[in-house]
Amino acid sequence: MSSDFMKFKSRRSTVYSSKGIVASTQPLANNAGLIILNKGGNCVDAAIAVAAALCLTEPQSTGIGGDCFALYYKNDTKEVLGLNGCGRAAKNLSIQDVWDALNDGQPMARIPQDSIFSVVVPGAIGGWYDSYKQWGSGKVTFEEILQPAIDLAENGYPVCELAARGWRNSKKKILKQNPEMDPKDIPVLINGEGPNEGDFVTNEPIAEALKLIASKGKSGYYEGSVAEAIIKRTDSKGHKMTLEDLSTHTSTFVEPIKFEFQEKTIWEIPPNGQGLVALVALGVIQELHKSGVIDLYKIEHNSFEYWHLVIECCKIGFYEGNDSIADPEFEQIPVEKILSSEYLQQRSKLFSKNKVLSGKDFGVPIPDPKFKTDTTYFTVSDSNGDACSFINSVYEGFGSGIVVPEYGFCLHNRGANFNLTPGATNCLEGGKRPYHTIIPSMITNKDGSLYASFGNMGGYMQPVGHVLHVLNMVIFGHTPQQSIDSPRVCLEADVTCPDTGLGGDGPVSTTRTFVLLEDGIDPKVVQQLTELGHATKVLTDYDRQTFGRAQIIKNVSKGGKLVYAGGSEIRGDGAAIAL
Repeated sequence: MSSDFMKFKSRRSTVYSSKGIVASTQPLANNAGLIILNKGGNCVDAAIAVAAALCLTEPQSTGIGGDCFALYYKNDTKEVLGLNGCGRAAKNLSIQDVWDALNDGQPMARIPQDSIFSVVVPGAIGGWYDSYKQWGSGKVTFEEILQPAIDLAENGYPVCELAARGWRNSKKKILKQNPEMDPKDIPVLINGEGPNEGDFVTNEPIAEALKLIASKGKSGYYEGSVAEAIIKRTDSKGHKMTLEDLSTHTSTFVEPIKFEFQEKTIWEIPPNGQGLVALVALGVIQELHKSGVIDLYKIEHNSFEYWHLVIECCKIGFYEGNDSIADPEFEQIPVEKILSSEYLQQRSKLFSKNKVLSGKDFGVPIPDPKFKTDTTYFTVSDSNGDACSFINSVYEGFGSGIVVPEYGFCLHNRGANFNLTPGATNCLEGGKRPYHTIIPSMITNKDGSLYASFGNMGGYMQPVGHVLHVLNMVIFGHTPQQSIDSPRVCLEADVTCPDTGLGGDGPVSTTRTFVLLEDGIDPKVVQQLTELGHATKVLTDYDRQTFGRAQIIKNVSKGGKLVYAGGSEIRGDGAAIAL
């Protein structure tokens, strides 16, 4: 790729359609969604088809061994509905089990990301099927929805540039995690290697899994031969996951959490998702505006003042997340109190125009993203005025890297998000869901109409990305593509400090936060941030994938005529495609 990769002169224009848009990181996945829309399916049906196709075309980021979350905007009732498709820890697994197996019985703070104990029940297939049954159009079958992905797996497809690069970067991990297998027999590799751009690949084992799921629904995954293959693999590495853990898995339809921001409503999946982080950050920004500390409508976009505001308010949001994001079936989470004006106004007092917040100001450190960008976010709209905001992930590149060879997929490592501090928020417990980074989002207008369906994958980049896209569109009037093209920041903890074992995964016991800035931010602004006390680092070229990949569909209807505007990530292979 040329040295001017992803320069901030947009390579794309915003896409418009009155019938629907599919926006994802892979062109062939977009095509799968369009096939289903053309068959009469709705945005949910098409989103599932996109999810399945991405498991083939971008397997380092997502797969049938991972999790999913979704938001669905239903135009006829002006509702935003939510689904948590996250899996749970093995019921028989305890913190002591992990200590015994990995550390001679002695305490340790986290489950290593390459440990078999990082594998929790994969929730994606349950999420696909349950959203299809609950929200689908009824005009296409589940078999039809999965057929485009099955065709890709059986007949093959050429690999795009950035997908190929991420795939190759995971080769070492996959070989390390499957030492008992001949590299040429590992189905997620091609003759023991990762593909190059344009290479033509197939994956017949995963085609067989998808056929079983297509014909039997979620029971084709959580029972029978696929489930048995999963447990055979986890048993071989000493896990305590059982067939019962799989067969009793359930998705959860949830009431999304929301926050009123400048006459718009921002919607997120509730904990154990980290959408609360984004809403707290936006809430603090709004309180600072209300109190006159800042003026949202006078602050210059991408200025020093703007970036300092975003960075500091996101820190405050992450602090709340460390304290409050966990499985609500195990923890009492006072979301309403946290998002109240009174509480947010109190939190806003932590902000200073002339000072940088550090972990010691909170008592609990800020999460570390560790460059976790292996997730796929995508969004679909349809001719009904409905939209689906969908995210599917295996967490790290190819998840745990542990392959289920009979069916050609890797198991995710989402359990690494737990901590191993007994009694702490988000500590590991049997049957519990971990702190989850993947978050789809929606924005609605005061009258309940859709404003935008959007997301920005990338581990702990995600809530920061959500804050940026809300500000870009709502305050600065950006089109979807302009918002996506705009440079970003990401927060990263100082990993030289020891892990406290609190909150989400990654070393979080730091008293300072590194600020990663994307090439395209004015060097004078970078200097000002550094002089104030921010520990800054500018990322260029391929390293800019640290800032995740966004997709946005905005409702720009006028005069009673339905019109969508779509934007897609210049840091990814895909596009926004109009029906």
